[in-house]
Order: sequence, then structure tokens, then C-alpha cells
Amino acid sequence: AGAETVKRAVQLDVASRFQESLVCYQEGIDLLLQVVKATTDEAKKQRYRQKISEFTFLSDGKYHKQIRIEENATGFGYEKLFHEYLTEIVSEVWVEDPYIRQVHQASRYLLCNFLRFCEMLVKGPCKVKKIHLLTSYDGGGRSQQMTALEEIKQSLSNYGVTLNIDFSSSIHDREIRFNNGWMIKIGRGLDYFKKPQGRFSIGYYDFDLRPCHETTVDVFHTKHTKQM
Repeated sequence: AGAETVKRAVQLDVASRFQESLVCYQEGIDLLLQVVKATTDEAKKQRYRQKISEFTFLSDGKYHKQIRIEENATGFGYEKLFHEYLTEIVSEVWVEDPYIRQVHQASRYLLCNFLRFCEMLVKGPCKVKKIHLLTSYDGGGRSQQMTALEEIKQSLSNYGVTLNIDFSSSIHDREIRFNNGWMIKIGRGLDYFKKPQGRFSIGYYDFDLRPCHETTVDVFHTKHTKQM
């Protein structure tokens, strides 16, 4: 399966479909690494290591794609934005956003957005087991913030997902990282949706139909295969 996946990666690479080829390279190499772990024959291990080294060379380097979300654009719900990168091998996620808190401006619901993001991970094709959140304290609503985050943490545990929460007073950047090598930086973090016109208006529950604020999404991939 690993060899077939890497063959597919090479075909995509030749066709200049670089984003898809990187995903296939990553998954194929990870499958081959699992074979190396399970193999006791040293000669076979050496052959597999050689192949992995060749494929790592082919997929080595960095990838950058930029998505521009225009003002009032729709169709950018979390599932649509992240689905390409949430492959089956994703088991750990890091979220860094200073504003996952009870912001009192009427236009922002960062805690709810983070909950929506967690729901996407739970129901996605990936098998996420750990989510790491780094954010900042809400000075005026710290108690509400902690209560909400603990509730999300407890709810995730019912699905076998551990939420680790850390706080920083100096965090400024917003980024999301997956353990398959993909990193997504969104100018506005998870808070790029506009306030709905009302609780019974189209787009209130379905983020694909919710108008967005203008923002930029930068997608990176850095190859990092562990040595076996």
C-alpha cells in the first residue's frame, strides 16, 4: 500500500499537482515506516530504508499556497478550508490563537468557533487523539473562558480526544498545525466569519453559507520524516 501511494505521488508530481503529491508522499512514507517497524529481516529493513530515503528526497522541501478570502465571500466553512489537509494519518493538532476567549464585542464568538473546529476534527476522516490549544487569558471574563474551555475539554474526552490548554501573555501569531506536516496560518485566526443577521437567518449554523471577513490563508508543508 505504501509503494502504491508513493507511485501515485510521483504521478501527481509529474503532473505538477504538487499539493496532492505531497500528501501522497507523506502517507506513503509513513506506511513504509510502519512496515520497517514490523519487519525483523535486516536485509528487507535495509531495502525499505533505501526506498524511504529516495522518496524523502523526492518530496523534500517546502510548499506554500495562499488563499485570498474576499469580503462577504461564502463557501469557506472549516470543512471546506481544512479537508484537504486532514488526512487519515492526522492524530495530533496544534492551535495557536490569542483570542480563543469570551470576547465581548458582539461580532465575535471565538469560543464557539473553536468548538466548531473541534467538531470538524471529531467527525472528519482523521483519527485525532490530541488537540493542543495555546491562547491568552480573557482579562474581563477569565472565569467564563475557563468554564467554557473545561466544558469543551470534557466533551472531547467523551470522544477519546484529549485537549491540552496552555496560556501565554505574549502570543500574537495565529496558526494551526497537523502532525502530517501541514501548517495553516489565517490572518484572522478562526474568527473570519461575520456576525449572522439573526438566529434564524441562513448561515447561522452552516458556516459554508456564512459571509466572511476579508482575510488571507497561507498553507505550508515542511517535510519531516523521522529516522528509523
